[in-house]
Amino acid sequence: KNPGATAETVRDGWLHTGDLGILDPDGYLYIKGRSKSLILGPSGQNIYPEEIESIINNFRFVNESLVVESKGKLVAMVHFNMEELEKQVQKIKSQAGNYKTAINDYIEEQKKELFEYVNSRVNNFSKLQLVLVQHEPFEKTPTHKIKRFLYNNINIK
Repeated sequence: KNPGATAETVRDGWLHTGDLGILDPDGYLYIKGRSKSLILGPSGQNIYPEEIESIINNFRFVNESLVVESKGKLVAMVHFNMEELEKQVQKIKSQAGNYKTAINDYIEEQKKELFEYVNSRVNNFSKLQLVLVQHEPFEKTPTHKIKRFLYNNINIK
């Protein structure tokens, strides 16, 4: 019931969803990401943040993540599962004097491990330069997708 939006989405009998994919030699289609979230690398490479986010989200203690570009750098914003991290810190708490220091040290350790884990699994042009902890869950749409546009303009030092 919106002719303008329909004309923009349906062209030449095809539904243009904004998804980007590749066909393999056997004719299988693999969705790589969305055209709206595509990041153009410094040498013109196509970087699909969804692929990197998929790797990040498979890392232990990660609830969700978002990869954005800021000042020419790939930045991963990561929302860790704090309950699980705190359980791990409780195990080592008897050895640590200050709980707050122990949890912060453990988060920094997990960030470093995540950074190495992701960068060992992506192309050279898709390597992360920075991992930021997102303390609050990401804001989402009614369909539970992260509102990516809200986080595209982060400021890094």
